[in-house]
Amino acid sequence: MDNTIKTGKNQTIMAKVIPGAEAIDYQFDSVVSKTLVNKPGGTITLFAFDAGQGLSEHTAPFDAMVHLLDGEAEIIIAGNSHFLKAGEMIIMPANEPHALKAMQKFKMMLIMIKS
Repeated sequence: MDNTIKTGKNQTIMAKVIPGAEAIDYQFDSVVSKTLVNKPGGTITLFAFDAGQGLSEHTAPFDAMVHLLDGEAEIIIAGNSHFLKAGEMIIMPANEPHALKAMQKFKMMLIMIKS
């Protein structure tokens, strides 16, 4: 069976099941990322953070949603800490400072909507 889907402007997207947390591996003492979709309208990226790793405070000009696939994380948005575990999601509003810390190793999907 052919799993390709033709979209506008001759773009082809593979229609296949993605095994969630299994689609990206942890690496010792590192943050790993894997881009699944990179379009003008937005991106979908998987991340794997080893314990103790994180992303320092920064801002982004677009709204983003984080969906934890495995583990636990602290996500700080505009100075407020939010503790998430696998299966939970949070919206990070555009232009609000945010940071991420791995309380234990965790994997997440980041969906950024560019508008």
